[in-house]
Amino acid sequence: MILEKEEYPARNVKQAMRVREADSMIQSIFSIEVELVVQAIFLRYGYNFRDYSRASVKRRIAARLKKEGLDNMAALQHKILHQPDFFEEIIDDFSINVTEMFRDPEFYLLMREKVFPVLQQRKSLKVWHAGCGSGEEVYSLAIFFYENGMCDNTQFYGTDINNRSLEKAKAGEISIKNLRNYNANYQAAGGNSSLVDYFTLTATMARLNDNIRKNLFFTEHNLVHDQVFGEMDLILCRNVLIYFNEKLQRRVLRLLQKSLRPGGYICLGMKESLYFSPDRDNFEVVDGRVNIFRLKGKVEKDSGHG
Repeated sequence: MILEKEEYPARNVKQAMRVREADSMIQSIFSIEVELVVQAIFLRYGYNFRDYSRASVKRRIAARLKKEGLDNMAALQHKILHQPDFFEEIIDDFSINVTEMFRDPEFYLLMREKVFPVLQQRKSLKVWHAGCGSGEEVYSLAIFFYENGMCDNTQFYGTDINNRSLEKAKAGEISIKNLRNYNANYQAAGGNSSLVDYFTLTATMARLNDNIRKNLFFTEHNLVHDQVFGEMDLILCRNVLIYFNEKLQRRVLRLLQKSLRPGGYICLGMKESLYFSPDRDNFEVVDGRVNIFRLKGKVEKDSGHG
């Protein structure tokens, strides 16, 4: 059969439409399979990823499928359900593991300028770093507290859902190579010394000195379903909310608010904000560039935790 010239465009359009329909069907089926895996994880292990950003969840599951060389989602789900050790790999995938010491140096500069002078007036302090990963950002804040004479009267709590990351955090160790890279961040953040001064070095690793590490405590806490965590003077939950949907973001922000003392501070990531929270009027903006907020309420100048 010989087609007339005007028939070629119509035929190409139909073929393109069929391709788009097939792609749409594949994506629709993949979305259903992702929901089944997320539900299976919840029922088997109690970890609730149902309100995590779907775009993020899909990327991580697709990457795990490729890494494992699995042909389909059914094979991945079977492996998750029947191999608890493999599920630990999935936790690694879903955890927020992107971290470094003195990340966003401007944030630390503004903390030293606008928050530290207030905290220095309090007899004792409690700091919570929610979603701390392997602890580098907890170490960072503790070092700056030390430089400003606040470390000895402060308890630092780092929490995460990933036990592997928490074990690394408890060890207080980073690689020598990373220490060199982090020193540039430290200097840009206004460090008073050299970062190496706060670590004991071996051939390949650097271990945070005990005079700082003794006040750091790391434990498991799940922002999705766990309850209020203490009565904090300062909470850092940076670059965590971006992985949650709006419903879970509101839930977590309410949890963080309830975990703060009146006059306490909350710090979010550069791409996060309180502006869309129904509780935003309970906070005042300390610095909108790096998202530092203060919970409204009167605090006595020399009050501590007793």
